[in-house]
Amino acid sequence: MMKNEWRVAHRLAAIAILALSTAACSKRDAEAKASDSATADAAGVVVGRENVAIAARQKIESGPAISGSLAPEREAQIRAQIGGTVLQTAVEAGQRVSAGTLLVRLDDIAVRDQVLSARSMVASARAAAEIAQRNLARSETLLAAGAVAERDLESARQQNVAAQAALANARAQLANAEKQLANTVVRAPFAGVVGQRAVSAGDVVAPGGLLVTVVDPTGMRLEASVPAEQLSAVRVGAPVRFRVSGYGERTFEGRVTRVSPTADPATRQVPILASIPNSGNALVGGLFAEGRVASESREGVVVPLEAVDQRGVAPQVVRLKSGRAERVTVELGLQDASTETVEIRSGVAAGDTLLAGAAQGITPGTVVRVGDVVDRPAATTTKQ
Repeated sequence: MMKNEWRVAHRLAAIAILALSTAACSKRDAEAKASDSATADAAGVVVGRENVAIAARQKIESGPAISGSLAPEREAQIRAQIGGTVLQTAVEAGQRVSAGTLLVRLDDIAVRDQVLSARSMVASARAAAEIAQRNLARSETLLAAGAVAERDLESARQQNVAAQAALANARAQLANAEKQLANTVVRAPFAGVVGQRAVSAGDVVAPGGLLVTVVDPTGMRLEASVPAEQLSAVRVGAPVRFRVSGYGERTFEGRVTRVSPTADPATRQVPILASIPNSGNALVGGLFAEGRVASESREGVVVPLEAVDQRGVAPQVVRLKSGRAERVTVELGLQDASTETVEIRSGVAAGDTLLAGAAQGITPGTVVRVGDVVDRPAATTTKQ
């Protein structure tokens, strides 16, 4: 009996010692975790610079996106007015020309013969008209003296009318022949650049055949289109800003000059035309362009779109203040889809440091370090 009681007491003592040891270990673990947590909180969460944005006060624009192609404002496709053989080509593609510069000369031998024949016909008709005119005057004098009958005067009048008509017809034929002769020499209608030379010396062209294309590079037009649902944001005179393939990030500007009254039935896009100054001749026709019509523009506090959390009831941002993260509700304004920026009308001031992307999930109140800089103000909106 005594032996069993001793065993029970021994077991109870062992259990008590184990419980005390476990409690001591748990306390040490909790203290260690608390110490680690305090150390981590003191050190803060490190955020990469790519997840930080600085709010800045700057100009922001919004408007419908457009896409289309460039074309010269003035372009002349000069075609042959008469058929014939090309005797001379005086220009090459890409060559600058002035108004009146010789472009192409056609064979004019046959036309010159027509001009000589027409001039002879005019001379003959003029002589016949003069004789008819004198006969009419003589008949009128004789009729007044009673020397001829009335029918003789009427016949003289008819002959005079016919002679004058023949003279007019001969003169018209001469004018047409001289015009055809002038058409054998093709000149530039305005100052510009030769875009294409479609013929060479020795080629035979028919009336209407393309000879030379001349473009005026000082003015371009953008032939684009906008979605029909955004047409209310487009007006004549509105500024257009766009980029052109092959010119990198360079931006060009122009203004809307025409808006089509009908939409394309297949795409539901409305064609528009924008005039683009090109005094430096930087742009060339045929290139593809993308941009937007700046229907609204103003200056305000601007941040990248990725710095704004719009998943909740109201948009929010995570701002760094005194080195700690805080969640702030903001009011949004204009949004620029082309630069992926948005205006903040309230809640954020210029120079505030915001967390963007994955860093927005940091718990408010957490100490945040951005590399070796915490809550450093800046003057421009930059995703570092």
